[in-house]
Amino acid sequence: MTDIRFGTDGWRAIIAEDFTFANVRRCALAVAEHLRDTGLAERGLVIGFDTRFASDRFAAAAAEVATALDIPVYLAAAPTPTPVVSYSILNQRAGGGIVITASHNAPEYNGFKYKPAYAGSASPEIVSELEERIAQHGDGPVPRLPLNEGVRQGLLHRFDPSPPYLSHLATLVDLERLRSAGLAVAIDSMYGAGIGYLRQLLGGGRMTLTELHAERNPNFPGFAQPEPIAPNLNALAQVIQEEGMAVGLATDGDADRLGVMDERGGFVTQLQTFALLVYYLLEVRGERGAVVRSITTTSMADRLGERYNVPVYETAVGFKYIGPLMLQHEALVGGEESGGYGFRGHIPERDGILAGLYFLDLMVRTGRTPSQLIADLYTLVGPHHYDRLDVRFDAEERGAILQRLEASRPEELDGAPVEGVDTIDGVRYRLADGSWLLLRFSGTEPLLRIYTETNSEARCQRLLSEGRTLAGV
Repeated sequence: MTDIRFGTDGWRAIIAEDFTFANVRRCALAVAEHLRDTGLAERGLVIGFDTRFASDRFAAAAAEVATALDIPVYLAAAPTPTPVVSYSILNQRAGGGIVITASHNAPEYNGFKYKPAYAGSASPEIVSELEERIAQHGDGPVPRLPLNEGVRQGLLHRFDPSPPYLSHLATLVDLERLRSAGLAVAIDSMYGAGIGYLRQLLGGGRMTLTELHAERNPNFPGFAQPEPIAPNLNALAQVIQEEGMAVGLATDGDADRLGVMDERGGFVTQLQTFALLVYYLLEVRGERGAVVRSITTTSMADRLGERYNVPVYETAVGFKYIGPLMLQHEALVGGEESGGYGFRGHIPERDGILAGLYFLDLMVRTGRTPSQLIADLYTLVGPHHYDRLDVRFDAEERGAILQRLEASRPEELDGAPVEGVDTIDGVRYRLADGSWLLLRFSGTEPLLRIYTETNSEARCQRLLSEGRTLAGV
């Protein structure tokens, strides 16, 4: 029996090894029982899926289980971005949602995400309950209702969740202003569920739009994984440079993350992007509200919070922590280092599509290029440089790595005194000059992630090297 554990956002595993129809049905049964026992079953369940291998069939398997428990199911008719599925929960007033997706993971993976009625990532409390239900059922029989019988009984409804979502986005940003701005925008959909969304939102005006990898291909050719980070965006950079585009926007496999490239084809780091989105909301739009950030993202948000007199809350990695804090504090924006950003007035969840629109609106309303915006940002908060190193390891080495990190208490790193060490999520070393170094295990893959933010690119590389030495990897 597979021991199913949810990571930072859902359960992910290799297709046909642990990610099987039987295990997906076990997860779906736990969700269905959770809805039944919390009085939400009558409101129904939204189910969506991405472009990965057999995602549509895994989604159908989940639907068969939910309808067998007399829960109405709204099943997406085509691959759908996770934020679109999440918004559909609110629009349908559903009791929750399931998304079959492995987000940015490598092609051999698929995954199962549960979104509660508030349309964000499931809280740690809900995750624990689902894991307990899955374990209790073991490999026992799971009820199933064939799809055609679900339709006959009026329990299964196939639908297109995109129109209400697109209409809602049009209330959050002035699309006509963007369309008439005349920007040349390169888009990389990375063969994922976000294919066509930005083009549909921005087309029909004076914009020049070029979309790459805009067809479904579960192998994600050319990418180690459909993650919008610099090593995966060489083709996007080439288009920007050869065609003179103003900016590049990339969304990951389920379009809940955003990657940005500047007008020269240089990568705008996720920390720079988040800081610019915070600046956009506070300065350009003149809004006020709390900022929520994971410990892996930028301290520039703290400096902006001080400048605009808004609180900044720090939390562990994952929107299962960020989303609830956003709801609790009615936060203006929440963000994490992976390129996931959520916004007030929308859903307490990452949305790479809306984040891309907001970044374009920042450019249009200020008349500045991405590189100019970064320079403007640095005049406010000082230079901040960031990098991340992912080190793959054998599973049996995890305990030894953890022991080495717990025992490491260096007095200085790269010549700067270590001012403090915390274990909010992993092990973070805070340096006296404002730099930080964090080492933590991935919640979805056998990876040790090493992060740093400091005042120069050269120091980034030295701190990452020292982090690798501390972990002994």
